[in-house]
Amino acid sequence: MKRKMAMLLSVAMLGLSLTACTNANDSSNDLKASSPPDSSSPESTLSGDDLAFYKFPEPVDVHIGMVVDPTDKTLPEGDSVSNNQYTRYLKEKYNINVIVDWTAATGNDFKQKVSLTIASGKLPDGMVVDDRSFMTKAASAGLLYDITDLFEQYQSSQVRDIMASTEGRAMENASYNGRMVSLPNITVDTDGVHIMWIRKDWLDKLNLPVPKTLADIEKTAKAFIDNKMGGDKTIGIAGPSKNTFPYATFLVSSNNMGGFDPIFGANDAYPGYWLDNGDGTVSYGTTTENTKKTLALLADWYKKGLIDPEVGTRDNVGDPINANQAGIFFGPWWNGGYGNGDSFKNDPTANWQAYPVYSDDNKWNVHMKTTGSTYTLISKNAKPDVVKAILIMNNALVRDEATFDLSVAVGWYPLRNVMAAANETEYEYAELLKVLKGETDPEDYNKPNSLYKLMYADAKKVKDVIKPPYDDLGVGNFNMTNFGDFQRLYSIMIGDRPFATIPIDKKVYSVTYNQTPTMETKWANLKKMEDETVMKIILGQASIDTFDKFVKDWKAQGGDEITAEVAELLKK
Repeated sequence: MKRKMAMLLSVAMLGLSLTACTNANDSSNDLKASSPPDSSSPESTLSGDDLAFYKFPEPVDVHIGMVVDPTDKTLPEGDSVSNNQYTRYLKEKYNINVIVDWTAATGNDFKQKVSLTIASGKLPDGMVVDDRSFMTKAASAGLLYDITDLFEQYQSSQVRDIMASTEGRAMENASYNGRMVSLPNITVDTDGVHIMWIRKDWLDKLNLPVPKTLADIEKTAKAFIDNKMGGDKTIGIAGPSKNTFPYATFLVSSNNMGGFDPIFGANDAYPGYWLDNGDGTVSYGTTTENTKKTLALLADWYKKGLIDPEVGTRDNVGDPINANQAGIFFGPWWNGGYGNGDSFKNDPTANWQAYPVYSDDNKWNVHMKTTGSTYTLISKNAKPDVVKAILIMNNALVRDEATFDLSVAVGWYPLRNVMAAANETEYEYAELLKVLKGETDPEDYNKPNSLYKLMYADAKKVKDVIKPPYDDLGVGNFNMTNFGDFQRLYSIMIGDRPFATIPIDKKVYSVTYNQTPTMETKWANLKKMEDETVMKIILGQASIDTFDKFVKDWKAQGGDEITAEVAELLKK
């Protein structure tokens, strides 16, 4: 309970601190208020899901900024970011025209574009950002539409149930000064549980067991390299790119493909998280001795050539994985189906399997995420019909995602911001096994507006994708003809198997997943210092002894002040 309250109160503290700044400025910075429905409009007689899926009588143009994955090649010839199955669906079903004002590549390019857009004060009607600080900056500058009332009117029953499943946390995350100013991302819990993905076919060829501990992983990575399992350029362990991170943090607590999160967890280290010490005090995980110990290990592995020599500098974390040069990487459940799709296309026998990484005393330790980490921002200058259209676009995605041709990446859906029940993947894992074994029928899951929005569609296709025997699934059990279906079901049945079937010994939550007042002015510099120090140590560009100086400097330059603020959250 303390943890939940601390997380919610941190948002309140942030709101209070920024209220003073906002009130001191010109009143033009006030949030744009929701407009009540026009009593003369056709939708004024509608309610519930009839309103949530309303088709406008006249076209409504929605201007958006959009992140794109430059490595994705799934759009059919002739389609584009502004003309594809998703944009055509929105036009045909709801009379919504999506106009893409700008795009930016995933990673730093998109972050820089969002920063510049907010600084300019000229937002498109909608854009999805990947850091809550972007939302609070835009809100404090008076750039966002207050969607509180319209969201209450236009959310679908499905969205309402998913929001309710978070017990108010999603609404808190999406709000500023007590008003809803964004659509929150709500993801499955397993997005925050990072596991080891390993080439089981390589293990089998070398007659090696699945590695469990850090010592086992070191031996296995060396064996992969020595035996050139991926050719002359074999990489034992893939790592983060220049656009990703060595570990997830309290601000970005999930979906860290290529990070070293399980390595830290095996040493009971949780860098980037605010840790409750159990005595009324807190510590920042990056500054602990266990983190120092793990960085020394990673530096040793890098020096021995076990980690990708281009770690931290590659453009895309998935390149050596998809080229089938790497034997091990770390990430969440979906990384082994969606994150490495080209690996299977290049080698259909690539048997990527997912496992926990254990401590020396056989404990599985993981850090847990917040409800979600992305936010749909809507400009204060958007017309009411445009705001309604964006809410309807969100409802439609939640309800109809499974009906699309998923061989085309769903990331092309305009303003896609995932909303899912926290236990969706574990539920599906168990229920899909029942379907495969004949214990249930797909029609048993034909429940419109179900909390488990993709279950029925997955149940109908699972036997087309997965072949028996079902007790020890590997890549050979899967049919890749419909590659989108393969990716989803492989991710669930292989990637989520550890979280769905193996008890976790220690779950670590951050005391807060949001910024405190002092972070507003000092966190960027502290984080830059942290990132540079961590990567320099791993790459051998700085000795492990520099860690102690980093901790001292971090504390002196605002870390102690911020730590005190976070500690106060435990007392509330």
